[in-house]
Amino acid sequence: MKEHTVKLAILKTLSQGGFHSGEELGEQLNVSRAAISKHIKGIQGWGVDVFRVQGKGYQLAKPMQLLDQNVLNQSLSSPVELIPIIDSTNQYLLDRVNSLESGSTCLAEYQEKGRGRRGREWISPFGANLYLSMYWRLDAGMAAAMGLSLVVGVAIVEALEEMGLNGVKLKWPNDLYYQDRKLAGILVEMSGQAGAAAHLVIGMGMNLMMSDATEGITQPWASLSEVAASQKVDRNQLAVTMINTLQSSLADYELQGMSGFVERWNRLDNFIGRPIKLIMGPREVSGIARGINEQGAVLLETEQGIESYIGGEISLRPSTQ
Repeated sequence: MKEHTVKLAILKTLSQGGFHSGEELGEQLNVSRAAISKHIKGIQGWGVDVFRVQGKGYQLAKPMQLLDQNVLNQSLSSPVELIPIIDSTNQYLLDRVNSLESGSTCLAEYQEKGRGRRGREWISPFGANLYLSMYWRLDAGMAAAMGLSLVVGVAIVEALEEMGLNGVKLKWPNDLYYQDRKLAGILVEMSGQAGAAAHLVIGMGMNLMMSDATEGITQPWASLSEVAASQKVDRNQLAVTMINTLQSSLADYELQGMSGFVERWNRLDNFIGRPIKLIMGPREVSGIARGINEQGAVLLETEQGIESYIGGEISLRPSTQ
C-alpha cells in the first residue's frame, strides 16, 4: 500500500476538479515534477484517463468521486475496510475468514487480480466501478448455501431500486443486466467442513462509469451511469445502501431459505417469458424461460413441459433461433 501513497494523493487532488500543475503537485507531496510525471503514468496504467495541457497541468478527463473510509464508518454499524489498491477483495476476505465478524465488508478502488466465475479475469479500472466483498457465516452449513448468488442478485437490484435506479434485471444465476447488457457480476466463494458453519465470501463488481475505451471485456456491457441518466450517483451512498440491503437479505435467507426469494427473483428475471438456450458444456436445451423454483433451479418450458436445471456450469443466453 505504501508504494501507492503518492499516486492516491495525486488522485485525491485531481478528483477535486480543474487543472493541477506538476509543480503544484510536487510541492504538495514533496517530490519532483519528474516523479509526478512518473506517478501519472502509473495512474494511467490503472485505467484512469488523465491528460496534460502545456502551461496548465494535469486534469482528469471525467469527474471522479473517491470512496471515503470515514463516510463508510459513520454510515455503517458493521465492520468495513476500504483498501484502495488490492489484488482481489474476495481473496482478501477468504484469507481472513477465521477472524472476521459476519457481515464484514471490503471495498476497493482498483483490483490488480479481480476475478469472476470459473477463474475468469474481472477487469477493474480505478475508481470507475464498485468492487465489494462481504463475509457471511452461514450456521446452517454449506448445503444451505445453494442458490445464494440468486439472493445476492435480488438484494443488489432492490438496493438500486431503493435509490431510484430502475430497470436493472437479473440473469440466472449471478449477473445483473441492463437492456440485455451486463451491468454487474456476483461471485460467491465458500469454505467449511461438513456439519459445521459455512464461511461465505460474496463478491460483487458493478460497472458505474466505465470508459467506452476499456479493453479486455468480451461481452456487451452497461454502466450504472446509463441507468441513472441525469441522476448523480454517490458512490459512498451506493456502497452503504448495498451493504445494508445485502445484510438484511442474507438474514432473511437464513430464516426463510429460497422460498422467500422466488417471487422477488421472478419479478426481476431478464429472460422470463423469452426464448432462451441453456448451455451445459456440449449440451444445449432450448425453450421459454419460466423463472426459478424454490431450489434456485432455472425453469425452462420445452416440448416435454417445464423442466428444471441447476448447476454452477450452466450459462444462459438469448436464443438465436
